[in-house]
Amino acid sequence: MTAIVDRRPVRAIQPLHAALLAATVPLFLGGLLSDIAYASTFQIQWSNFASWLIAGAMVFTGLALLWALVDLVRAGRHRQRALVYFLLLLATFALGFANALIHARDAWGTMPEGLVLSAIVTLLAVLATGTGFSSLRAAGLHSAGLHTGGLE
Repeated sequence: MTAIVDRRPVRAIQPLHAALLAATVPLFLGGLLSDIAYASTFQIQWSNFASWLIAGAMVFTGLALLWALVDLVRAGRHRQRALVYFLLLLATFALGFANALIHARDAWGTMPEGLVLSAIVTLLAVLATGTGFSSLRAAGLHSAGLHTGGLE
């Protein structure tokens, strides 16, 4: 049995970038759940909750988008992954902005477009977050020298 050591540097996501990115999912999900609650109860306060949660998610998405743009400019050989990540975040931001504008209407005017957009934006946020965190490659164990190879 031999030890395999991967000497390539691991390009992990920065902790602040990770926090900004990770905050988007629960906020957009909270907006979606608030929209679902409003659709089933017609209590106007649920629409207000959704509006505020989406506005908060847009702040974090915008900051993560700026960080992703910087990473895209600095990306070397992993430019394609950085581009996919940036485009997912850009789509999340654009549709999230449209969703925020729809939620700026009165509560009756947000349905059903607000609910549908909240579902789409939540899915995009999950995909963008998964893509962003996938830069933490599993080979990180290799560079620490912790992985041993099989029978050779």
